[in-house]
Amino acid sequence: MSLTAALTTAQSSLKTVAGQTAVVSRNVAGAGEAGYTRKTALAVTGADGGVRGINVGRATDRALYERVLQASSKAAGGAALAEALERLQSSLGTDYARSPSVALGALQQSLHLFAAAPGDLTLAQGVLSQAETVVTTLHEGSAAAQALRADADAGIAASVDRVNGILSKFQSVNAAIVNGTIAGSDVTALMDTRDGMIAELAAEIGITVVGRGNNDVALYTESGVTLFETVPRTVSFVATHAFGAGTAGNAVYVDGVPVTGDGAMAVRSGRISGLAAVRDEVAVEYQAALDEIARGLIEAFAEADLSAVPTLPDRPGLFTWPGEPAIPAGGAIHAGLAATIVINANADPARGGDLARLRDGGISDPGNPAYVSNVDGGAGFSARIEALVDQMTAARAFDPAAGGGSTTGLLSFASGSIGRLEAARQGASADGAYQTAFLERVSEAFANATGVNLDDEMAEMLRLERSYQASAKLIAAIDAMLAMLLDATG
Repeated sequence: MSLTAALTTAQSSLKTVAGQTAVVSRNVAGAGEAGYTRKTALAVTGADGGVRGINVGRATDRALYERVLQASSKAAGGAALAEALERLQSSLGTDYARSPSVALGALQQSLHLFAAAPGDLTLAQGVLSQAETVVTTLHEGSAAAQALRADADAGIAASVDRVNGILSKFQSVNAAIVNGTIAGSDVTALMDTRDGMIAELAAEIGITVVGRGNNDVALYTESGVTLFETVPRTVSFVATHAFGAGTAGNAVYVDGVPVTGDGAMAVRSGRISGLAAVRDEVAVEYQAALDEIARGLIEAFAEADLSAVPTLPDRPGLFTWPGEPAIPAGGAIHAGLAATIVINANADPARGGDLARLRDGGISDPGNPAYVSNVDGGAGFSARIEALVDQMTAARAFDPAAGGGSTTGLLSFASGSIGRLEAARQGASADGAYQTAFLERVSEAFANATGVNLDDEMAEMLRLERSYQASAKLIAAIDAMLAMLLDATG
């Protein structure tokens, strides 16, 4: 080998070591940075064997990366659902003390006490007070359910805004990566940035990432709807600003296709999916249970025509609602009934009513004797009160859409609704904890596979230092030889 060739080789070695050292330094600096992946430097040699440049790559693990995205989507959706159920539980107080179930139990107990001493109107006042507590719990529960739906709807709107914002930025970053790859530039930092954006997107909506040529990627929802392919697709949602018991929430659309609800292209993970389930399933079923409890109360306390030949319709008794229509039919949900049920003024002394009507009947129509049970007005009459006690446990039809059985007692249905809520809360909490733990584990595995190990980087730095020293010694030796050659020819 000539001295010139040896010098060229030594210079190429220095150039290679310098490039590799820069990459190692970059890894050390990025070791504590979230989303940073370990970079590698590969020398690119020419036909003459000399180094033409350094190609920078990055560590990756496609399978683990996809698992991280899936886990992120499931964890975010599970967290939204668990948080909503925790909120419903909190609205009902410690040990569900403010639930309709507990209030109904107290109402039945007060009726038992009144039946034992029907002439004591102080006990009748106790019945009225407990009935008012039942109504209050239904009103509060209905308000909590609709507030939960409204907040979930607002959360969906915010999530959609985040998705559109990410996709807008994603376009420019992805284009820079493609153009940089074509030009042969180092795009690894941009790819880290893009992966971070994809992770943020996955938390909002379940996605699938498809790699293409020149480091280009396309994004689809987990159900197959295009989110990004060269350009971002529009994600749209119209928020509902006021929720009532019968209000339906709007769907989220991606490129004109609905991705929430029961459609074939609906997503099943991500924050949007979790919030949609809260708004359209959890809160709706809870509201339906409250409405069925309210309907069951009105039915249980209704008054019938007691004439020898009944011709008049059943009328609302202690519990009624504005307008006093006919008794709502059993086995069908009457949306919003829990929010409008009230105590009949005819039994409330504070509004001109008479407490004795709780014992005697005739609450619905005080001027019509057909609805009066205690026609003689006897203070010891308890049959009507005892009948009300029995009505609270008597089997009646309930709509299965409210989550309970089709036929059961009012008290059983109410306690069952609390049991279902608690079971759902515990299940969502356990699943949320599992999904969060799984995300932590798979993220840790991905970081171990693609992240920076400072010990390894320090070892690599020492190796490069030795290579640098060897190249420097070679150059020094060549310099000495050239000096000797010049002296000899001089």
